Amino acid sequence: MATASEITQLANTLAQLAQTITERENETAETTPEPEATQRVMLTVEQAAQRLGIGRTLMYRLVSDCEVTSVRIGRLRRIPATAVAEYAEQLANVNNPTHHAA
Repeated sequence: MATASEITQLANTLAQLAQTITERENETAETTPEPEATQRVMLTVEQAAQRLGIGRTLMYRLVSDCEVTSVRIGRLRRIPATAVAEYAEQLANVNNPTHHAA
């Protein structure tokens, strides 16, 4: 059975642990970058397809048909994130002619 001093020591240790956890959570919240700051400027074909909610085969076809702008970086094919947004906006305008960009 634990003595009163052992229980007091355990309670103090638990209080210190709780304080340390709270401080570390606050530090993490302060140093975690905003999602916008971590977004990629250039996307793989798979990432672009995921953003549009389509399959990668269709995305490759859109790129090869020049419907979505892409660039080569060395041997890699990348799609600017802005090109994905522009394509989505273009689709919205074609499918809804009364839609006006704000």
